Amino acid sequence: MTQKTNSDLMKFDQQHIWHPYTSMTKPLPCYHVDSADGVYLTLNDGTQLIDGMSSWWASIHGYNVPSLNQAMQAQASKMSHVMFGGITHEPAINLCKKLVDITPDGLECVFLSDSGSVSVEVSMKMAIQYWHHQQPSKKKFITIRNGYHGDTFGAMSVCDPDNGMHELFTGFLAPQFFIDAPSIKFNEQWQQSAMDDLEQTLEDNHQQIAALMLEPIVQGAGGMKFYHPEFLRQAKLLCERYDVLLIADEIATGFGRTGKLFACEHAEITPDIMCLGKGITGGYMTLAATLTTRHVAETISNGPSGVLMHGPTFMGNPLACAVANASIDLLMATDWQTRVQHIEQQLQHGLLSLADHEQVTDARVLGSIGVIETKQSIDLAKAQVLFVELGVWIRPFGKLLYIMPPYIISDAELATLCNVIKQVLSADIWYQ
Repeated sequence: MTQKTNSDLMKFDQQHIWHPYTSMTKPLPCYHVDSADGVYLTLNDGTQLIDGMSSWWASIHGYNVPSLNQAMQAQASKMSHVMFGGITHEPAINLCKKLVDITPDGLECVFLSDSGSVSVEVSMKMAIQYWHHQQPSKKKFITIRNGYHGDTFGAMSVCDPDNGMHELFTGFLAPQFFIDAPSIKFNEQWQQSAMDDLEQTLEDNHQQIAALMLEPIVQGAGGMKFYHPEFLRQAKLLCERYDVLLIADEIATGFGRTGKLFACEHAEITPDIMCLGKGITGGYMTLAATLTTRHVAETISNGPSGVLMHGPTFMGNPLACAVANASIDLLMATDWQTRVQHIEQQLQHGLLSLADHEQVTDARVLGSIGVIETKQSIDLAKAQVLFVELGVWIRPFGKLLYIMPPYIISDAELATLCNVIKQVLSADIWYQ
């Protein structure tokens, strides 16, 4: 077999492989990563890039982590996969026990799936099945604008309908109720009037609404906004008043990213249903979990169907569960909270001053998340080439330049990310 050159490989990639949010006729720049270690991605030509994205929030420990490698290898020597219907295994049992132990009190029942978007679909099914024989009219969802919950059809229906990535599917998606995004920022003074839209919509429509779906405290790909914890606390109270379940999408925010193990802890609330993914395996494998209360689980189980109507083929995959156990063990064995606080302080030092830049409308930091919101939309093709030339991997979108690095990043590496962002703001990376 003739060994393919890098040029051959990249030519095939460009002609045949459809990358996310990318055109097949006008593809965005794409880089051949040969290996990854620590916080560095090494390209095929030897170029090393500091990863500011944690592979879309997931690689919280960085890359090539010895304990995670060992966990995968040990499990692969036993079994990589076995169906979860009628069969269980130690990696899944241990993982679910860990999740019950570390998530907010009251979340006791765990459904495993294979991606964050699917965990959202499962949460929506849970909510509809919960009400099915109690109040069948409750089939819709309420959510906040600027939200993002995934790319499958149920999840798309609760993403921002106007400014999100799924506007072209309008008419195919189930219509839901949308309220204004929380207007009060994380550290601003609270005003109770911020709840008026949610309260009024629930009062008028609660008999149709099965659940409120939201990303707690941090809205991710829909806008990278940070909102006041009191909004979440008050939302939970309103859901209780109007008999509506609360679903917390912690896929991006879970496992320490916001400075709390889970973002719901900022408001000291327990949702009725919680979705987890991304960092659950430290970025090694695709895996997700949907947790709920025993009350919700037993209500569904005592309903007409008697079961939750979902069953992914790779549910409870032993290989993924084994590495998830190792990732959670590693996180809990380290002083992750102090580390995230230190990253937060350095991001504040490196990014908040950029709020005065002529191209910037806002700069914000929470936990290990740093966001620069720009006045003009960023030309991703131009920006991507420039970031790589400057030795970092940062992938902006729309009017957002953001980073959420692995927790192991050094001060010097994080300073480089911040300095490159500052440098790029003055470059020609804007759509004309």
